[in-house]
Amino acid sequence: MRLTTSRKWIGRKWRPRLATVVVAILILVMALPLVGLFFFRLYENQLIRQTEAELIAQGAAIAAIYAQEVRDAGILPDKLGAPMPQAGGSASRDTNPDGPYRPIEPRLDLASDYVLPTRPAAMQATADPAFAAIGTRLSGILDATQKTTLAGFRLLDPRGVVIAGRDEVGQSLAEVQEVRAALDGRYASALRLRISDQPAPPLYSVSRGTRVRVFVALPVAVDGHVAGVVYVSRTPNNIVKHLYGERGKVTLAAIAILGGTLLIGLVFLRAVSRPIYALIDRTQRIAAGERDAIRPLDHHGTYEMAELSAAFLDMAEKLQARSDSIQTFATHVSHELKSPLTAIQGAAELLRDSGSAMDDAERRRFSNNIVTDAGRLNLLVRRLLDLARAENLAPSGESTSVRSALALLPVDTRLAVRVEAGGDLTLRISAENAAIVLGNLIDNSARHGATLVSITAASAGGKATLLVGDDGAGISSSNRARIFEPFFTTRRESGGTGMGLGIVLALLKAHDGMIRLVDSERGTRFEIILPAA
Repeated sequence: MRLTTSRKWIGRKWRPRLATVVVAILILVMALPLVGLFFFRLYENQLIRQTEAELIAQGAAIAAIYAQEVRDAGILPDKLGAPMPQAGGSASRDTNPDGPYRPIEPRLDLASDYVLPTRPAAMQATADPAFAAIGTRLSGILDATQKTTLAGFRLLDPRGVVIAGRDEVGQSLAEVQEVRAALDGRYASALRLRISDQPAPPLYSVSRGTRVRVFVALPVAVDGHVAGVVYVSRTPNNIVKHLYGERGKVTLAAIAILGGTLLIGLVFLRAVSRPIYALIDRTQRIAAGERDAIRPLDHHGTYEMAELSAAFLDMAEKLQARSDSIQTFATHVSHELKSPLTAIQGAAELLRDSGSAMDDAERRRFSNNIVTDAGRLNLLVRRLLDLARAENLAPSGESTSVRSALALLPVDTRLAVRVEAGGDLTLRISAENAAIVLGNLIDNSARHGATLVSITAASAGGKATLLVGDDGAGISSSNRARIFEPFFTTRRESGGTGMGLGIVLALLKAHDGMIRLVDSERGTRFEIILPAA
């Protein structure tokens, strides 16, 4: 079975373009690590915020106890620090400045906040005895809290001197940036590089949060003045350790990513790789001469692959048809050349072998046979050259009319040519090639006993239609299907080569035209269709 159009191969089913598939795959491949990195950073930053919120809560509880101790100790206002800022100021992020609540929201951001150097060392100083006594009383509470929360607590008096907090008691932290802000009555927090007594495990290096420590400084307010500062710090939860705690969810996420990757590979394999390998296999089978391989692929995948497959199969089909045509043509040529060559060889051998025994009449007869057959070979070669030129002709873009083409033909007294209509209609073909087409048709009519050839031309829809008819003997029904076959002729004895209509067909095809035999009450009639100029 022979298919002739690419649409017949690929059908009308919608298929994505190869560029669409490639872009989609690239977007998915790029999105996976970007999305993973985004959620990694988001999750890590959330741990920072969570740590700050916990320190605020713990520090607020200690600050309330510290404030109550200051009130109970009856410390005079002149020993307190700077006045607290007005409500709605920068001391806190109030959701309702006029209400009784002063919530402090976490504000550290690992992505935008600078990570400060390690905390400066404390400086020697002397604490007020009244505040030092309060620190002594609260030291036990701080130690017990630190054992549970793992946070480091420092209680500072209004001048920034540590009154409780392990080994830094009696030393000043007033020059620390966040402490200085708290002594002015403003809440402050900071990210600082942590000091570790031992190196972190290698796996922890993937997390930026493991290298920092969160510091929170809360001012303690008593009677509208700063009575001290609760300075709290803690290293955030490690993201790797935290993810290990959520290993079930992480495993599900890994399975989802693996499934997505496999899905991408499957789509690429089905849409791109498999059709390409199928087409390669089909190419090898066609090259090996397997005619059944010229059929559509089972799966095309993408629009481009369907178009490529259709174009390739169409090309293979045309090449196969051309190969069959060449094989048939070669058979015909060898047959047509063999008969006159055999006759010439036989006559020449008789002339050579008979010598003087052959009389003049016989010698003349054999010589005439040689001349006649040589002439036939010469005519056949010329017609073969004419056919080759016609099949490889490139349209020149010239135009002519029927009358102009007929004017180039030699005057033939055997029959008359009459233009019934459309003699001045312009055809998109050169005058020389149009004359060849009409000349061959007129010559065929003359060989089949016609005395008159009539030509009618008309134009419609950019196409010109020519009807060329004669009053000859016509073509028998058994021969109508074979008239365009090369070397088919019923007038071989009168010098016919059977290539005239083949040359006509090749010339018209080269000019995007066609010719066909149509029914006629008398003689023979051909319909020619050419582009109109």
